[in-house]
Amino acid sequence: MTQTNESVDRIHELLRRNLQEVFGEGDAKRRRAAIDELWTENPTLYVPPGVIVGRAAIAKFAGDLRATHPHFVYTPTGEPQALHNAGRLAWGSGPRGGAPDYTGWDVIMVKNGRIAALYAFLDPPRT
Repeated sequence: MTQTNESVDRIHELLRRNLQEVFGEGDAKRRRAAIDELWTENPTLYVPPGVIVGRAAIAKFAGDLRATHPHFVYTPTGEPQALHNAGRLAWGSGPRGGAPDYTGWDVIMVKNGRIAALYAFLDPPRT
């Protein structure tokens, strides 16, 4: 059986920091610095609109998404989980102090201590 060398602590850190410092960050320069630190050289982001490849494209997507609701915050709704070289984190997004307007899961694949791929699952709207 092949073992990976990705630590559980590092995977948890990547999940938490990516949520706050990439998708929750309003400043484009700080967002890009976080992407450069947390993501591999040629990462892939899988989101409902499509597949986004590369750090610059991910930074643009995260910035465009942030601009649609600049006053929203992203909050973990549970503890991150890690398995081998992957991890997942449930989150909600909405006005600070309020109920989330939408929720989802981030599932990451990690390579050499950085995010190589992120799959963003959005939960169905609550009715």
